[in-house]
Amino acid sequence: MRSKDQNKEDRKSLKYQVGLALRRYFKELDGNKATNVFEMVIKEVEKPMLEEVMKFCNGNKSQASKILGINRVTLRTKLKQYNIKNG
Repeated sequence: MRSKDQNKEDRKSLKYQVGLALRRYFKELDGNKATNVFEMVIKEVEKPMLEEVMKFCNGNKSQASKILGINRVTLRTKLKQYNIKNG
């Protein structure tokens, strides 16, 4: 049996919040078909993630790429794709 504190922590997790947002999204479709959900979620999450990591790293791409677990070339490509300046 899970404690109330554990359930509260689970609700704070990104995984829980994404699931909650998707359930809301599907409910609001009101019978319309969902399409390209994977691409939509990636676009909605990737840009703010990159922006926040770059701010956290004060624009240091080497540090940001390590935090993100991607190489610097991929990071530069994504920053250009989303028109994100260096922090």
